[in-house]
Amino acid sequence: MSLDKVVTGLQERIGEDCGLDATIKFDFGDQGIVMLDATQSPNVISTDDADAQCTMAISLENFMAMAAGELNGASAFMTGKLKVKGDMGIAMKLGAILS
Repeated sequence: MSLDKVVTGLQERIGEDCGLDATIKFDFGDQGIVMLDATQSPNVISTDDADAQCTMAISLENFMAMAAGELNGASAFMTGKLKVKGDMGIAMKLGAILS
């Protein structure tokens, strides 16, 4: 799975405006970064690294399992597969939007 597929998948799921009004960084470690800037409409999704209000560190494999509904976000967080820095409320809202 490539970052381009993650970007495309996020664009398909959230559309032009997910309503979060926040910036979120998905940190996939050595595999790269995906940024969601939902402070503007249409939302911007890129592979640029920038500061974000909420950073979610997760392996690409676990992210894809969460996106497919095979891994629960709360379980991933509790077992350390998902680490959240910054505003936890944004991460919780994102989970509802992506499901």
